[in-house]
Amino acid sequence: MRCYRKALFGDGLTQTIKKYHITHATLSPSVLSAMPEQADLEPVKTLIVAGEASTSALVKRWAKGRRFINAYGPTEITVCATIHECSSDCESSPPIGRPISNTRIYILDNHGEPLPIGVTGEIYIGGAGVARGYLNRPELTAERFIPDPFSTEPSARMYKTGDLARYLPDGNIEFLGRNDFQVKIRGFRIELGEIEARLSEYPGIIETAILAREIVPGDKRLVAYYTGENDKAAVEADALRAYLKESLPDHMVPAAYVNLPELPLTHNGKLNRNALPEPDEAAYATCSYEPPQGDIETRLATIWAEMLKIERVGRHDNFFELGGHSLMAVRVVSHVRQILGVEINLTELFNNPILSEMAKIVK
Repeated sequence: MRCYRKALFGDGLTQTIKKYHITHATLSPSVLSAMPEQADLEPVKTLIVAGEASTSALVKRWAKGRRFINAYGPTEITVCATIHECSSDCESSPPIGRPISNTRIYILDNHGEPLPIGVTGEIYIGGAGVARGYLNRPELTAERFIPDPFSTEPSARMYKTGDLARYLPDGNIEFLGRNDFQVKIRGFRIELGEIEARLSEYPGIIETAILAREIVPGDKRLVAYYTGENDKAAVEADALRAYLKESLPDHMVPAAYVNLPELPLTHNGKLNRNALPEPDEAAYATCSYEPPQGDIETRLATIWAEMLKIERVGRHDNFFELGGHSLMAVRVVSHVRQILGVEINLTELFNNPILSEMAKIVK
């Protein structure tokens, strides 16, 4: 018998696994990265990791004593398209493996021609798992779901993923990211261009660039870079964040905002994303700084600063406006239990995201 259950992150997840003796689980890298260091998934004998690119650190931590399968497959393909069983002693990012039964993987160039081993191209997926298309989106369906010229079936189609990869000499496939400005953060697909377009509409802003940066290992955050008119350039982060929240879902609102005199360019005059600087403390939405008061606020501020990788946290600062998110909130709850010996739940943190308010709950 199979049991499907939506579990909480962190301790809620581990408790559910132990309670129901779950032996097979599919989890995303974001969920696994957010698990406390002492977390134990002992009942799980087969762990399938999918939804985002996996890392060697993730494999080393979770592959010991169980089957660890790195899986790849966009939503447009039923379940997974490729799998690779990983060893806990891997030293590099694991490949996404080989296609499963009834699935075909093509790595093609810009002309739709197959590429040799070691050459980067776009992943196209054919076979029984290809979806019929997007609901009420005929133009997008025609763009992404195209005839499969490599199949003997006259009506066969393949899905154009937008993902880059290459074949390795051993036959496995190495995933290399996107060929456009789409990124995936904590399971959400995000079009960076859509955020840039919204931000450029803010009064006084001229140029924008959005980047997904791994400021904390295993935790990507959206960072907004912008230039502005001379008298309106230094727009505060909280104002920009509030503006974007009016039209974008929370997972598309950048955590940090960096004002630059000009955006860095390559020799060809294109945006040099590699030269965009890391955000400093001023890039995050903060209130006028007032130091924490009392032992509880001070210790909470230390926990937040450590999690968020920022220098200081004031008593009026908002956890989520400083770059926090739901997975990181799980770790905060765990640290509060370990360090302060107090049990709080995620709902309390979401309802009381300001440091001084959360301190009252902890007391």
